[in-house]
Amino acid sequence: MRVTAESKLPEVGTTIFAVMSQLAQECDAINLSQGFPSFDPDPELLRLIDHYLRAGANQYAPMPGVASLRQAIAAKVDRLYGRSVDEDTEVTVCTGATEGLFSAIQALVRPGDEVIVFDPAYDSYEPAVTLAGGRTRHIPLADSGTESGIDWERLADTLNQRTRLVILNFPQNPTGAVLSADDLDKLAEAVRGSSAYLLSDEVYEHIIFDGVAHQSLLRHDELWRRSLVLSSFGKTYHATGWKVGYCVAPPELTTEFRKVHQFTCFAVVTPIQHAIADFMEKTPDHYTELPAFYEAKRDRFCELVSKSRFRFRPAGGTFFQLLDYSDITDEPDVEYARRLTREIGVASIPVSVFCEEPPAGHKLRFCFAKDDATLEEAANRLCQL
Repeated sequence: MRVTAESKLPEVGTTIFAVMSQLAQECDAINLSQGFPSFDPDPELLRLIDHYLRAGANQYAPMPGVASLRQAIAAKVDRLYGRSVDEDTEVTVCTGATEGLFSAIQALVRPGDEVIVFDPAYDSYEPAVTLAGGRTRHIPLADSGTESGIDWERLADTLNQRTRLVILNFPQNPTGAVLSADDLDKLAEAVRGSSAYLLSDEVYEHIIFDGVAHQSLLRHDELWRRSLVLSSFGKTYHATGWKVGYCVAPPELTTEFRKVHQFTCFAVVTPIQHAIADFMEKTPDHYTELPAFYEAKRDRFCELVSKSRFRFRPAGGTFFQLLDYSDITDEPDVEYARRLTREIGVASIPVSVFCEEPPAGHKLRFCFAKDDATLEEAANRLCQL
């Protein structure tokens, strides 16, 4: 008798990030698809990791995370957002934000529950909801022509007694949209009469531009009481391959989060935790200087592609820029992204893969977290279209 596996995710294939990175490698293309920097972390941080690798910090870390790192995270949250959190009961180190998101969804979502996401939505959300037995409800971000934001009327219409979780991602991947302080008040008003929890994916919290302050849910007393906030050291320290992130949540939510986290990965790589803790103490201004660093890269990339036939609105945050190719072709974005990779040697991510329904326009996502020479060569090729 032949045994066949019945897929729990029958409609899910290999993530577009792996697909496009593989295609970029096969075509020897400039990879502006997957979101990783082309430069190394601070040499002092690398030195600290080397120190802890050789100093015996190579066994299991505590399940919630190394104490010194949790203390450093709590201090940062207090400094930036005015939220005093307990490192023992409200801070958990996780294997990148993706594991944190997965563990949070598994901890809270039950069969039959509904989870609201905002399209374009990062592609790891819905599979985790499906595996938990939930149903994902998609709300497209409203687009005013000058900025993208939450459609508050549609959110109010979608919230119901089955809504267990609302997932937010600001600064938003892939649009670069950001929230305002007024948005936090509107969100509080929208969910006030519901029993929904909030899961806030804030991995780009320090990559926000034009003098705008990041509006973390940690800032808002009412929202904080029902929130799990995720962030990532990989984005902040130019080291996406380390897969180290953290979750900050009230004690009762942290308890449920850790029940799943302990069986998802148990503990995060020990020497890197120690090194990041020391680095945060030694260089407290690193993440406050990050917006200017990436804003310069955004501006450079936008300046370079301004000579092309692409249309765009400079991103408000993240290290991604959307380019609309409507004036070039009406080809579907997945096909066009593949063709650009093969024909001009520049890989990007099609925006439609983040959406339940086809989005307006024809847009591709390009990562500008690259050295200037890479950005210049990529833009030169795009300008030839």
